[in-house]
Amino acid sequence: MFNHLSLSLNSLPKEDKMKLLRNEKNRGFTPLFDQSLDPTNQMHGDYKEGYYIGVEVSEDHSDAQKPFYGPNRWPSEDMLPRWRETMEKYYQGALDVARSISRLIALALGLNVNYFCQPGILGKSIATLQLLYYEDQISEPANGIFGAGAHSDFGLITLLATDDNYGLLICKDKDAKPQIWEYVPPLKGAFIVNIGDMLERWSNCFFRSTLHRVLGNGRERYSIAFFVEPNHDCVVECLPTCQSEQNPPKFTPIKCEDYLLQRYKDTHADLNTYK
Repeated sequence: MFNHLSLSLNSLPKEDKMKLLRNEKNRGFTPLFDQSLDPTNQMHGDYKEGYYIGVEVSEDHSDAQKPFYGPNRWPSEDMLPRWRETMEKYYQGALDVARSISRLIALALGLNVNYFCQPGILGKSIATLQLLYYEDQISEPANGIFGAGAHSDFGLITLLATDDNYGLLICKDKDAKPQIWEYVPPLKGAFIVNIGDMLERWSNCFFRSTLHRVLGNGRERYSIAFFVEPNHDCVVECLPTCQSEQNPPKFTPIKCEDYLLQRYKDTHADLNTYK
C-alpha cells in the first residue's frame, strides 16, 4: 500500500503534477525547494517534492471559509485510478491511530484519557497528510544542502511512515551545543511518532518537540507524514497538571489557527497567507 500511494504519484509526468500545484488552502503538489525548513542553514529550500491532502470540505460548506479547510486537489481517475479512494482510507486510518496515541499522551500528563479527543480539541482536527519524495541526491550539510532542513513539526503529533531507506535523523537534545544527530532506523509496518511544538507548549515542556532533518544518500526515498493539529478555535495553553511554583507557564495561550498560519508562512517560499 505504501508503495502504491507514493510511487504512483511520483510516476506522473512533471506537467501533470504541476497542474495540481498547491493552492491557497495548502492542498496539492509542492515542487522542489517549495519549503525551506531551516532557512538559516540552507542554501536552497528542501530537496523534496510533496503532496498535501487535508480534511475534505466542499466549497459550499460553511467550514470551507476556514484556513486549511476546503476541497482537496485530486488527480483524475484517468491519471491515477482509485488513488483518491486509497488516500482517503489511509487518512481515516491514520486519524484513528493518532487519537489512540493521544489517549496515551493524556494519561502521561495526568489528564482524563479522552482529554484530547474532546469535540473542542480533536473533534474537527486540522489533520493533514503529506506524501514526500526525495530525489537520489547526496546531501551536503556543510554546504547547506539537505533533503529537509532541521526543524520540529508545528502541531500536536506527527505519524511518519517511511520506506526502508535511511535518511531521517533526530537530535534528542535540541539545546545542546554542538547538536548530536543520529539516524532513525526504518521499521516496516510501524509509524515513527514525532512530538510537535504545539504539544511542547501545551505540556509546558513536559514533552519536548522532536528536532529532525533528512539527509539524502544518493538513493530515492519516500515517506508519508500525517500531521495532527487541534480544531481551529482550540486555545493551546499550558496545562494545570504541568505547572507548579517551580515550573510556571512558559508560553502564552494561543489559538491553534493563528499559530499554524504563522508557522506555515515562515517556511513556504511563496506564501503570504492561507485563506
